[in-house]
Amino acid sequence: MPFRMKLLAIDTVTEACSAALLYNGTLTERYEVTPRGHSQRILPMVEELLDEAGLPAAQLDAVVMDRGPGSFTGVRIGVSVAQGLAFALDKPVIALSSLAALAQAAYREQGCEQVLSVIDARMGEVYWGHYRLEQGRMRLQGKEAVSPVDGILVQAGCWQATGSGCETWSEALNGLAGITCIRTEEARYPRAAALLELARFEWEAGNLLAAEQAQPVYLRDNVAKKPAPP
Repeated sequence: MPFRMKLLAIDTVTEACSAALLYNGTLTERYEVTPRGHSQRILPMVEELLDEAGLPAAQLDAVVMDRGPGSFTGVRIGVSVAQGLAFALDKPVIALSSLAALAQAAYREQGCEQVLSVIDARMGEVYWGHYRLEQGRMRLQGKEAVSPVDGILVQAGCWQATGSGCETWSEALNGLAGITCIRTEEARYPRAAALLELARFEWEAGNLLAAEQAQPVYLRDNVAKKPAPP
């Protein structure tokens, strides 16, 4: 049975900024790599998508957001915009992980069934989580974490690594047993389109949040500060 819900997704947690719309079974997306332009670009992207589809925002069924982890500023922008839209439109929120979005995109674009999602967290660390394909959806195995690359622990087997961490830490990641990096531009950042793929599962499971319940996930609280030199 076709999925007919009208969903809007936004993602601003990395250097990339994207918005995507699922309407009448068709997915459309706006995507830009704009490290310091998220707050200026995300709402125009949303407006462009809705205008092109001829869909009033009030007719949306839910707002989908990337809850993180990622850049502190980027995560805050995305959560604030998603909450603002949901409050204004009186719609529920579907909150999803940036790491899950990377894994889902790796399955869709590369056919990967075991994925290690890795986002550069700076300060010598990465955000990471490992995912396995289950009935068309990449599901988290264990917990999301932040650690140095040598702190990554995955289950036995062959894993494809994806995300910005593969650019910064490719040699170290490829040196871990069973892990091979996917290094393409499409695999570098999470995108709103992948959030919409995951949102369908959340909608069908009834995992909807009121706007005030939609919260960011940072995994650590000191990403913006480096220790002072001795």
